[in-house]
Amino acid sequence: MSSIELSGTFKLGNRIVKRLGYGAMQLAGRGVFGPPRDHGAALAVLREAIASGVNHIDTADFYGPHVTNRIIREALHPYPEDLVLVTKVSARRGEDGSWIPALSRDELTSAVHDNLRNLGVDVLEVVNLRSMFDVHQPAEGSIEEPLTVLAELQQKGLIRHLGLSNVTPAQIEEGRRICEIVCVQNHYNLAHRDDDALVDTLAKDGIAYVPYFPIGGFSPLQSNVLSAVAARLETTPMVVALTWLLQRAPNILLIPGTSSIAHLRENLSAAALTLSEKELRELDGITA
Repeated sequence: MSSIELSGTFKLGNRIVKRLGYGAMQLAGRGVFGPPRDHGAALAVLREAIASGVNHIDTADFYGPHVTNRIIREALHPYPEDLVLVTKVSARRGEDGSWIPALSRDELTSAVHDNLRNLGVDVLEVVNLRSMFDVHQPAEGSIEEPLTVLAELQQKGLIRHLGLSNVTPAQIEEGRRICEIVCVQNHYNLAHRDDDALVDTLAKDGIAYVPYFPIGGFSPLQSNVLSAVAARLETTPMVVALTWLLQRAPNILLIPGTSSIAHLRENLSAAALTLSEKELRELDGITA
């Protein structure tokens, strides 16, 4: 058994994925804009992830834009049969790298076709609609109109499953009245726990919860408690933070991103670590 298999599995749509996956955002250039500094290294990281047993990759065609999906296709196509590619739509990039809402029918339809073309697939396994009422955090507002567009594209056979990102509980309820929602992707980690109750609610309903910035995003998690636990376990704070998420709830799927093979291997080692009840209590005391 490879170490990643120790993380367990969870159902994502009608597929079973290992709970430790990979997020492709960092394969693009600085600020998730433009090409990577080292194209060959980006290809190598993706191939190493697959060789290590990863079968869930998160991406978006607005990373770059169009950069990460094309790298994924170059590195991995034709794809392994068990690989699940999850993408997201609702944004476009300005010439300055800004994130601009793109939620009209034409923009969403174009985004789906861009993902299909750049990934080199006939159907997208999972597409997340990312709410853009606030670019940086969930904010209330109806998602009915854009989600209905995606549901129509799903009915046409271009999308297999739909999920939501950057959303509130009310928006999830609204979305589930429109179509089946197989996953929710929100900001959540050891120190940012606004979604504690939501994680548990989704777990009861068998819906995957996929935390983005699981180890802090562009500013890595820093905590004396976290560092102390990591030192005792002879590992890194980031590995401990990922292991805490794996033990937090069975429906949590992790997609830590990196452009480094060394960091990829470090992240995947979280599957082989187990935190004791004492360590979990210590870590649960950390707040943002």
